[in-house]
Amino acid sequence: MQHLEWKPNRSSSVALYKQIEKYIKDKIINGEWTVGTKIPSQRVLAETFGVNRSTVVTALDELTALGLIEGKTGGGTKVINNTWNLLVSNHPPDWNSYVKAGSYQPNLPAIQDINEAEFRPNIIRLGTGELSPELLPYKKMQDVFQRLPNRMASLGYEEPKGDLFLRQQLTEHLKKIGINASPASILIVSGALQALQLISIGLLNRGSNILLEKPSYLYSVQVFQSAGMRLYGVPMDETGLQTSLIKKYKKQYNASLLYTIPSFHNPAGVLLTEEKRKQLMAICEQESLPIIEDDVYRDLWIDSPPPNPLKKEDKNGMVLYLGSMSKTISPGLRIGWIVGPEAVIERLADIKMQTDYGSSSLSQWAAAEWFSSGLYDEHMCYIREQLKIRRNATVRSLEKHFTDIATWNFPKGGFYVWVHLTPSLSIRELFEKALKEGILLNPGNLYDRDAIQYLRISYAYAPLSDIEDAIARLAIIVKQIAKETKQ
Repeated sequence: MQHLEWKPNRSSSVALYKQIEKYIKDKIINGEWTVGTKIPSQRVLAETFGVNRSTVVTALDELTALGLIEGKTGGGTKVINNTWNLLVSNHPPDWNSYVKAGSYQPNLPAIQDINEAEFRPNIIRLGTGELSPELLPYKKMQDVFQRLPNRMASLGYEEPKGDLFLRQQLTEHLKKIGINASPASILIVSGALQALQLISIGLLNRGSNILLEKPSYLYSVQVFQSAGMRLYGVPMDETGLQTSLIKKYKKQYNASLLYTIPSFHNPAGVLLTEEKRKQLMAICEQESLPIIEDDVYRDLWIDSPPPNPLKKEDKNGMVLYLGSMSKTISPGLRIGWIVGPEAVIERLADIKMQTDYGSSSLSQWAAAEWFSSGLYDEHMCYIREQLKIRRNATVRSLEKHFTDIATWNFPKGGFYVWVHLTPSLSIRELFEKALKEGILLNPGNLYDRDAIQYLRISYAYAPLSDIEDAIARLAIIVKQIAKETKQ
């Protein structure tokens, strides 16, 4: 869906519908909306432009009369012509066919809807997996950047594996959680998602099969699928991945590796027990099954630190360990890391240089300063305190409003409460009705197609008062839909 930032000028002497007509016409004439482009619905246009739906209808009727667009029942409205087209004998390229031919799969439609809705004004983002703007360390970040001139010997690119000083700081940081990694075995990446992209194209063949928890965040992105791979979910329970099934699934699907989020799982919030971590390592070593350990939530513990990472017990180079500052300091910093065997790191570093020539030097210097100055550990103490307040308040709100319509886990860290709705209802209908009420949800079937009765509730992003208000209003919506479904 197109992201529209323009709004008509209500102070203008030109009628609102004429302004909208000109805006869309310019989009078409300038080639921004090519032939075949689907125009947003009348409802979306009316909401975006802040006008009555009848105003949008009038504008679209004018464009239809000009022969620029055409609406079909059930098929929406599409661009069918442009004025430049009328002046030349040959048709312009059909960019929509090029778009469909790209090898990288588009986001799931629901993810696209969420990405668009996140930027609407006055929306309560009840599922967003980021720290609230209220919790981001603006003052500390300003202080960090003010210190950088002392290190800015160059404004050029860093070496393929990333800034050496940052990797040295990460070596010390990782020692605190039991991981012994030299700077040579660390690659700086632009977040954990890029780490997964590099692994998918740099270490695996097309057609490879990947094991992961079910549900999993990985189902909501298209990283491995776009590289021609298939995902197979291994069930979880309240203590995490059911490790006893790994051998069976590895054999059944001829799996190439296992992806896991053992600490404060996304979306389920589960913490893999120490006993299961040992079982997991033993089984994967026995089966020669490599592991991607996505540990971006580790430092976000609330009640007590999680068990040791899998990587700590890795004596044979089985584990590729992923970390990031996106969840702890700032998503805009775009700094993460991969820890693994040097040969793997060198391979992935070579591919990264081919894709973006390295992560931002400024971001790497800032990240190094966060660790070397002690600010990172100081900030994490504050974040844990705030997340505890938010988690407890969110769970209290669920207990007050959802006890008779849902069950949920009690997370010991991370961002998420995994809510199971007990009434039978359409999760899509719930998503749409909640959105009309200004509440943006993350439905469970984004993370597991069978999780059609689940919601991922985040206590990290929205203001706490908004979270409590949204949960109260959401309970009313759930009960209304459930009542209508029974009738």
